[in-house]
Amino acid sequence: MSIALRTIEVDGIFTALHAMRNPMNSWDKSDSHNGTIGPNDRDLAERLIRAGTEHCKFLRCITVSVEVWGPMYWWAEADTYKVGTVRNSCSKMHKLMSKPFELDDFAHDEMTDVCVTHLETWIEMLNKERDLFLQTKDKTHWRNVLQMLPESYIQRSTWTLNYAVLRSIYRQRKNHKLTEWHRFREWIETLPESWLITLDMEENE
Repeated sequence: MSIALRTIEVDGIFTALHAMRNPMNSWDKSDSHNGTIGPNDRDLAERLIRAGTEHCKFLRCITVSVEVWGPMYWWAEADTYKVGTVRNSCSKMHKLMSKPFELDDFAHDEMTDVCVTHLETWIEMLNKERDLFLQTKDKTHWRNVLQMLPESYIQRSTWTLNYAVLRSIYRQRKNHKLTEWHRFREWIETLPESWLITLDMEENE
């Protein structure tokens, strides 16, 4: 698998349900209790979501932190979502040379056998340059590794988003060519009250 995800924390669902009632001062109609969304709150949430982005701002109150191990070519696309997100990545500048490179450091699950063989040869070259850098501390070898590093290199990041952003991702990435996005959409479906993200999505696509 060229992408892996681990949910760290989901927060703010009931804060969001409270906030969605602010425009009409209708807090007295809220019926969510003890971690369960009541039918009145669900009905209003569904109507606001169906009314469009400007009406379901309450989804921004629900934050998600997730650990993602993804190849750099996928992260380049994920970084499209800059508004309402924070990404803290493991540092290539500081930690790239901390261990020898291995095949599993790179996305290769959909490669042909011939390409995997070429990648293994490339990894040998990276490790030679790494060894030279560790021996000599000559930054030329460090730059060689950095500039030779394939886009399939898997980088670990902690990504914080909200349900409004995830709703956009879920809609926009449905038919994407990268299987990583399909895996990401499957992860979205595992989140608490994921219907807030996926509601009517199939019908609208």
